[in-house]
Amino acid sequence: MTKNYEDNWPQLPEYAKARLQHLRDAPDAPQFTGQSGARLQPAELDRLMKSKPALQADPQASPDWLATFVHQCLSQVPRYRSYTTEYARHSFEALPCVSRADLSADIGAFVPDNLPLDELIAYETSGTTGHPLIIPSHPRVAARYHCFHEKALNWHGVDLRGQDGATGVVLAGFQKRCFTYVSVIPYWGYKGLVKLNLHPDDWPEPKARQRYLDTLKPILISGDPCSFIELLAIELKHKPKALLSTSMTLLEGLRQRLESTFECPVVDCYSMNEAGPIAAADGRYPGMRLLQPHLHVEIVNCSGEPQPLGVRGEVCLTGGFNDYLPLLRYRTGDYASLWRSPEGHFYLNALSGRPPVRFYTQSGWINNVDMTHRLQPFALSQFQLHQNRDASVTLQLSEHCDQHQLMNTLTDVFGSNWPIKIQQTMARTEKVVQYTSDFPGGLCQ
Repeated sequence: MTKNYEDNWPQLPEYAKARLQHLRDAPDAPQFTGQSGARLQPAELDRLMKSKPALQADPQASPDWLATFVHQCLSQVPRYRSYTTEYARHSFEALPCVSRADLSADIGAFVPDNLPLDELIAYETSGTTGHPLIIPSHPRVAARYHCFHEKALNWHGVDLRGQDGATGVVLAGFQKRCFTYVSVIPYWGYKGLVKLNLHPDDWPEPKARQRYLDTLKPILISGDPCSFIELLAIELKHKPKALLSTSMTLLEGLRQRLESTFECPVVDCYSMNEAGPIAAADGRYPGMRLLQPHLHVEIVNCSGEPQPLGVRGEVCLTGGFNDYLPLLRYRTGDYASLWRSPEGHFYLNALSGRPPVRFYTQSGWINNVDMTHRLQPFALSQFQLHQNRDASVTLQLSEHCDQHQLMNTLTDVFGSNWPIKIQQTMARTEKVVQYTSDFPGGLCQ
């Protein structure tokens, strides 16, 4: 790694360069594996600040921007341009859906022809679907993430921009191998941003993690249930202003434990690399409230047909804030129902990743959403519940828990004398599908 790599961005204020130096070279700092620069130019930052009120508006039931967006997609995006002859005269709902497999097969076909490529950013992402993906992006797109995270935290009374401190955000992972770096956030007064791997192998010695984080005193820590379980074990003295949980289902038992330990709100956020932050819990109603005013969210059935409010189906996205990856009826592979609060806000309810699964029990079928409700009291970071072809059930865990109480819960669900195994065999660094089944009729596709 180049020792003074922050010199590659001479537009940074000197104090921002000093922060980079401190983040990277502080005592107990981990071995960073990559570099990431603050490439947002002053003109782009000014444009972002002026557009902030529009970005933080509420999504609408019938967005007035949708027709214009579809027209631009059909005329400027190679993949969508092939729709023009067949679909241009039909309704929005008649447009075909696309999936992650389509993006993975030819991501270049989804980049609009009219956009300049000189500031293009491309990064890789993996997933549980078997379709690794390269995401085209831009510095202004990365900056917009902070606007939506700020919006979600404001719902919980946390004003990020009003907080003092040199380190704004720690992005905490827990993986055997992880891309890590230090950077600064121009949108947030050039506060520090650190992408960390909490796995002990990345550190001089295990206790260095606690000393380094207590020195940084980050205002916000973002991670997933796996990294947060590790954060609890580190026993920080510092209390961040908020925790932001992404990527995996956050069970209520773990959320309560985190809030009790860190004495701050823990905000569950539904986000994906293809679309950024989509929705977040606002603490007022069940489910997750939609965040982006220019992201149209549908719930569709297996044929791609829109479903009414309250009907469960696959989450399908159109629009988004990434100019370099405009989404047109993008099937996410995640499932939920959509409902509207009395105030007019839209929420995704009972969100779960991957196709619905149901489990056969002594008293009939139970679906994965109901199963999650039964597991909510347990502080599990990661688990996989599988029903075998013979109807026996195996629950794999990644950490110790009260297995006696957990077995009682599963027995209550499936029935007395049902063959159930609980195994603590899962590596917490793995990506898993939480609910699976080989039992006939278990997969609801």
